Amino acid sequence: MPNQVHRKTVKKGFTFTLMVAGESGLGKSTLINSLFLTDLYKDRRVPNAEERIAQTVDIVKHSISIEEKGIKLRLTIVDTPGFGDAVNNTESWKHVEDYIDQQFEQYFRDESGLNRRNIQDNRVHCCLYFISPFGHG
Repeated sequence: MPNQVHRKTVKKGFTFTLMVAGESGLGKSTLINSLFLTDLYKDRRVPNAEERIAQTVDIVKHSISIEEKGIKLRLTIVDTPGFGDAVNNTESWKHVEDYIDQQFEQYFRDESGLNRRNIQDNRVHCCLYFISPFGHG
């Protein structure tokens, strides 16, 4: 029985959702591109200073399929451009928390429904939070 489950899972593939959060310029994109040997951010445009002032925290999803040694992985990177870039960051975490809660609620609704065969798991499995080395302690 365990071998059947293993074969079925490997054939179907895995899904993994990784969230990256932190101020601009800390190397989030570089780390993700290096970890997965891909360029997820090839069509990204860097905002100028005026656009950064008006920028709020956005949630941007990038999905990619990776296959290595016959094992499929559907990787979703959830990026948070604008997180921590404002002068007053007291409520900047709220957007991230709301997104994570929304994904868990959606998964719970799908699990509670009648048709549970093709449920997409968009929950955040791991969050990497980048801390600026130039902080105040």
